Amino acid sequence: MYIKIRSIVRADFFIPTFVIILLHDLNKIILMRKFWVFLFILFCNYAISQKIMQGQVIDYDTTVPIAFAKITHNNKTISSNWEGKFTITITDDKKPIVVTYKGYYDKNYHLTVGAKFLIIKMVNNNTMKEKEIFSENQVNLIIKKVIENKKSNQPEKALNTFEYKNYEHLLVTANPDSISSKIDTIYKKSLFGRKKMQFDSTNYKFKKLVENQHIYQTEKVNLLQHNNSGTKETIIASRMAGFKKPLYEYLGLNLVSYSLYENSLDILEIPIRNPISSYGRKLFVFKIIDTVKIQDRTVYRIYFQPKKLNSNKLRGLLFVDAENFAIAKAFYRIYGIVNINATYTFNYLKDHKVWFPEKRKFIVVKGNNSEDLKVFGGTIKFNSSIEGLQKDASDQMYLKLESTPYDVKINEAVFFKTPSIKIDVPEASMSKPDSYWESLKKDTLDRRRLRTYTNLDSLSLAENIEQKIFLGKKIINGYVPVSFVDIDLKTLIKFNNYEGFRLGIGGVTNNKLSDKYKISGYVAYGFKDDKLKYGITPSYLLNKETNSWVSASYVDDLSEIGQIQFATQSRRFKIYDPRPINISTFYNHKTYSTFIESKYVPKTDIYFGLARTEIQPLFGYIYNVNDKLYSNFTFTTAQFAIQWSPFSGYMQTSSGRLEIEKRFPKFSFQFTKSFENILDSDFDFSKIDLRITHEIPFLSGQNTSLIFQSGFAFGNVPLTHLYSIAPNNLNRETLFKRITFAGKNSFETMFFNEFFSSKYVSFHVKHTFNKVKLAYKIKPLISVVTRMAWGEMDKPEQHIGLQYKTMERGFFESGVEVNQIFKGLGLTFFVRYGPNALPKFEDNFALKLSYILDLGF
Repeated sequence: MYIKIRSIVRADFFIPTFVIILLHDLNKIILMRKFWVFLFILFCNYAISQKIMQGQVIDYDTTVPIAFAKITHNNKTISSNWEGKFTITITDDKKPIVVTYKGYYDKNYHLTVGAKFLIIKMVNNNTMKEKEIFSENQVNLIIKKVIENKKSNQPEKALNTFEYKNYEHLLVTANPDSISSKIDTIYKKSLFGRKKMQFDSTNYKFKKLVENQHIYQTEKVNLLQHNNSGTKETIIASRMAGFKKPLYEYLGLNLVSYSLYENSLDILEIPIRNPISSYGRKLFVFKIIDTVKIQDRTVYRIYFQPKKLNSNKLRGLLFVDAENFAIAKAFYRIYGIVNINATYTFNYLKDHKVWFPEKRKFIVVKGNNSEDLKVFGGTIKFNSSIEGLQKDASDQMYLKLESTPYDVKINEAVFFKTPSIKIDVPEASMSKPDSYWESLKKDTLDRRRLRTYTNLDSLSLAENIEQKIFLGKKIINGYVPVSFVDIDLKTLIKFNNYEGFRLGIGGVTNNKLSDKYKISGYVAYGFKDDKLKYGITPSYLLNKETNSWVSASYVDDLSEIGQIQFATQSRRFKIYDPRPINISTFYNHKTYSTFIESKYVPKTDIYFGLARTEIQPLFGYIYNVNDKLYSNFTFTTAQFAIQWSPFSGYMQTSSGRLEIEKRFPKFSFQFTKSFENILDSDFDFSKIDLRITHEIPFLSGQNTSLIFQSGFAFGNVPLTHLYSIAPNNLNRETLFKRITFAGKNSFETMFFNEFFSSKYVSFHVKHTFNKVKLAYKIKPLISVVTRMAWGEMDKPEQHIGLQYKTMERGFFESGVEVNQIFKGLGLTFFVRYGPNALPKFEDNFALKLSYILDLGF
């Protein structure tokens, strides 16, 4: 009982005390709660009164981001980054965002209701359009020192020797997280005009594809070596998804330059003027952003852009070492038809005081184009818009290349053969086992890589992709392989005014028969002249490495008079040859010859031949030499020809040398000498021919081509072997009766046999624009063309029977080509003007059809 009472007493005592304490604490809690509620309300009011917004400043016309623009709101100023992006706190919705940038009008931007991301478009100030924007003196001095110190900073010049292995991985892929998986409902009209509902699952399927694998990928390991002789690349290993043996074109692919110090940078195989070159300084404006630390070294962060602000040219960030003025890091970006990002990182080698390449990263995404992206003539290609695919999915596709050096060796002994050959590809590098590649995996988390190889290898096997590419390469050169013979497509059918329809067949044996020798030949029959023509040429391989062949030949056939042919001219496929269709002036020739063709000298194609030719003109012509008249004649000639491509890059493979970087200009030279009284030769004469071709590609997809050509014949040269400079116009009364097919580099308003020359010079300029979309699947390729020529004729009294004119005053024509309007067909229109314009107005115009066969390779 005592215990119980005591317990009760203690309980009674404890209860009121606890209540008092509890009431006191509760009062505190209530006060604290009111305090926090007050703070919460205050915070909400503040949060509602301000917003954190992200945005980007771009050019109104080009949509190119404007870097480091000044952005002011409510007396607070920030700057956009080098991609034009920014984050700003909006404290007053009623006050505008003011954006300023030199060369643009100031922009007052007011927030719109519900805006989540700000796109601020700046308009170029036309009053400053003709004014150049110059860099500040301080940054000008830094860039000047970068250029002056190239010799001490560029590894190729600063180091005696170096070599390193380089792992390069290229893929075409997309980020699956950025692709919508929804299945859309679309409506299509039936045959009777009724609407029919269909489900479009293309996005869903595409998302599933890229979740499982990449769209395409390739890998290679190369050894880069440098010494006093130059820089050499040797392929150690390579593989391509879907192919048992990688394509040589891929192995020679150079999407982005290795070095940042050359006068021009290679981007997508197109040379771009380097900002850190003497001429580049005139094209770009530079701005110091700040200084940062890289590997404990102080570097300037410098932004550059074109002086023409609305240009789509190169932009970027350079990180310049403040002590030795070397490039420590770089970002390059191009906006336009394709958007290109290139990142270079370097590692500072303290012992050698040089920044050495550490990694290259290159990304290409679709820009403001609707065409497929093709790299290296279509060797690597992915669609910018997939058929039936929603835009949000196709826009996520990109090409990515990563290049990582390893096993770097500096100033050790480096030896290699043939420095003029850029790339060596040993046969062993084409078939490395999977275990080799496992040791090189740089990203073990990317499980899609292995599936890409497995799935694409299965697809390639199922669809016989390798065989299709092999066949395509043959067709490009005009052949179709049938067992051990490649059928020559050019021999199958022809037409001209002398022979009428000409049917034939020809071909050349391939390496299934032998790697050491080949036999080419053809036979053809003309239905109008009722004559058989034929030729045979056996050849023997002297040296596989230099593609050196020795050949003998006999030909009994026809040739056009006055044509210009270079023995080293490459053969390209034409489903038809348009010019001879309307030619009626031919000569028959029976030619015995022997000749050697070789690539022994790097970057050259060489031809040397000896021939005896019996000529019979097949039109009314007499050649008068010293009052002796010739209706038939015989030549014994020697001919030397060379094509030199000094700026192209070549690859040495097990099957010979390949031109893998077609760079311009290219030079072709040919000398022909006829010897009188040797093997019954009638005349002594000489001919010198020269051609220079140049092409200027643009990242926009446009192209400018130039051809300079000249010929000089001296001695006793019959009209059959002088120059008519490729005329291609019929001598008929009206414009529409003269419609025929246009040639490639022919004078479309010049009539056949209108002009002849013993010496001439001609110049062709052609600019091709991007395709223009006129309607669904109608996207013509438009070119503007100008051609001109001058010529003279020595001893015109020697040529009897054919009336012609000469071109001392020059011949000029210009026109427009609208090619590939529909199924490869197009139209061209040319006009003749100048001193040789014709009296009848209509005769100065030429309307032609054109045809370009696109094989998709």
